[in-house]
Amino acid sequence: MARPHLLHSPLSPAKVVFLVAILGTTLVASFFWASFSSVYIPISSNWVIGRPAHLLVPNSSSIPSPKREDAFAARKLGSEKSLPPTFADLPAPDLLWEKMPPAPVPRLDGASIVIDNLFYVFAGYGSLDYVHSHVDVYNFSSDTWVDRFDMPKDMAHSHLGVVTDGRYIYVVSGQYGPQCRSPTSRSFVLDTQTRTWKSLPPLPAARYSPCTQLWRGRLHAMGGGKENRHTPALEHWSIAVKDGEALEKEWRSEIPIPRGGPHRFGACVVVNDRLFSIGGQEGDFMAKPNSSIFKCSRRHEVVYADVYMLDEEMKWKTLPPMPKPDSHIECSWVVVNNSIVITGGTTEKHPVTKRMILVGEIFRFNLDTMTWTVIGKLPFRVKTTLTGFYNGWLYFTSGQRDRGPDNPQPRQVISELWRTKLSILM
Repeated sequence: MARPHLLHSPLSPAKVVFLVAILGTTLVASFFWASFSSVYIPISSNWVIGRPAHLLVPNSSSIPSPKREDAFAARKLGSEKSLPPTFADLPAPDLLWEKMPPAPVPRLDGASIVIDNLFYVFAGYGSLDYVHSHVDVYNFSSDTWVDRFDMPKDMAHSHLGVVTDGRYIYVVSGQYGPQCRSPTSRSFVLDTQTRTWKSLPPLPAARYSPCTQLWRGRLHAMGGGKENRHTPALEHWSIAVKDGEALEKEWRSEIPIPRGGPHRFGACVVVNDRLFSIGGQEGDFMAKPNSSIFKCSRRHEVVYADVYMLDEEMKWKTLPPMPKPDSHIECSWVVVNNSIVITGGTTEKHPVTKRMILVGEIFRFNLDTMTWTVIGKLPFRVKTTLTGFYNGWLYFTSGQRDRGPDNPQPRQVISELWRTKLSILM
């Protein structure tokens, strides 16, 4: 029996309309999918003048958890966002840097003072679990490390307030011990000629990274972080001193600082009988609750570019801000030809990854014009540099450097010492 042929019946008008509608919907969906599906490159620093004013940043909802070793690894990004240039490297001229003999130990959050041709480098973290309790001395004339001596046992080990009158070095408060232990109120003075230490009256309250300077015969300590390391302090105290001796038994209260917080005491500068407070931050790491070793735990921080000046009227005046917010600049400044020069630091955290961003620029504040410029860049981004200037050379040592040219996150604590010729015209 022959199999009958299967015949196709013609499509009805209704079926035709239905199929056309499905085809049209598919084409429209494909068009929008192509329009909104894009792949962008990750943020990176190219250290080239003329960086674009805005960068493409990832959509945080589409980013996998970054690896600890490289949070800025290449990744597929979602939607486009605008990133202000604050987080980018600012255009800056190249400088010729020369690597000098490294410091005897790596250190972070230490302190430094220059007296004549000697560079005194104090304390600091060797690691989070170890702090130094000695001073290393570098001779600029011979470009060699020439001495080492111990600090008092009760003296703070990091985040110190330091200042000198040309012979005596005053050391105020700071953090005692490793990890995130609390600050101490103890203060000391070093006679650099006899290498002897004396105690000073303690601060009315312990402070972490206080802004410290000598001004009009008085030792000033202001701002910083309170005992928990995180809460900004506004208090401002002073005590009369002369030739390494306190002339009063107690510190007296002065006009409070306009904005408190740590990591700005080194950018606390006296020039032409005016006291300047530059940059800094509010908030910092705190000790983890119930931790027997005071293990550090991150807290919210705000980095700012504010600049204030205290003059003969004893009133704080607001000056033009820094080119970008900058913190961790405690001993990162020098005064050259009526200008304040600041090296490195940290700026605001990355808005997506929330990671710390290091600064590699060198900033100049012209005290004649009260204006800021970017005058160069360091060989790498680095925070808490210990900086000195001698015979036309700008030196810096220590601190925590970046992970590489394309990654501004902090990584290695260094002992390296670098220098470059720096000429600043009036």
